Amino acid sequence: MTTTQQNPSVLTSAYQQSVARYWNAERNPVNLALGDVDGIYHHHYGIGEPDWSVLEGPEDTRERRMIEELHRLETAQAELLLDNLGPIPPGGRLLDAGCGRGGSSIMANLKFGCRVDGISISEEQVRFANEQAGRRGVADQVSFSFRNMLDTGFEAGGFDGIWNNESTMYVNLDQLFAAHSRLLKPGGRYVCVTGCYNDVYGLPSQAVSKINSHYICDIHPRSQYFAAMAAHNLVPINVIDLTAATIPYWRLRAQSNLVTGIEDAFLEAYGDGSFHYLLIVADRV
Repeated sequence: MTTTQQNPSVLTSAYQQSVARYWNAERNPVNLALGDVDGIYHHHYGIGEPDWSVLEGPEDTRERRMIEELHRLETAQAELLLDNLGPIPPGGRLLDAGCGRGGSSIMANLKFGCRVDGISISEEQVRFANEQAGRRGVADQVSFSFRNMLDTGFEAGGFDGIWNNESTMYVNLDQLFAAHSRLLKPGGRYVCVTGCYNDVYGLPSQAVSKINSHYICDIHPRSQYFAAMAAHNLVPINVIDLTAATIPYWRLRAQSNLVTGIEDAFLEAYGDGSFHYLLIVADRV
């Protein structure tokens, strides 16, 4: 039987089933090769100025040096997100909504010493992430489960912090923030890093549409984030435009052997102003 037949309560639409199939089958080197550097597997992009000297030197080690540098930029993005969760006590609890292969969850546990739950609608990602937690000896504190972020089944008010790292474009924002608002303790912190299209353009640009098609996602307009947060007791306290900070990552990636064919669309969309890369921090009131 297929995953979708076995778990109809988690994958509640044909679209979610198609997304789950995509990520269950995904074995992209741009995710796996970078994670192999130190065993922290990300499913997001990077920020910061690269060390461009990696493009120089011996040809036989050039690709390895580029992989290590791209991974450093990815990790810098995750570190910035976690820094904005604020002080989390060791007895606290965090939720990584759309956890991918679990890298950010493991980093959060290392940083705060607290319990972390990661969830994904990809059973393969959940299996991989739990395997990594076991290898690192933190499975008693970091666990991953096959759940839908719109209806997790977790108890209300059980989390000190929740984050989405480039996963909000797969769901309806009103439903997502209603779910997160229910799960967060009063005063709890929510952080997301996301790509969003510029409302000034009216509709997604051609480059943004290419990104949607490539990842089977639906990138939301910038304004929709703030409207949906306001409707569900999430009050933004900080917004950082990371667009300029992520462009160098894409420029470096476009020169590696890990290209996926979507690099030019990202660079075009960021360059013409139709697409923004934001970090949004909000408190549950």
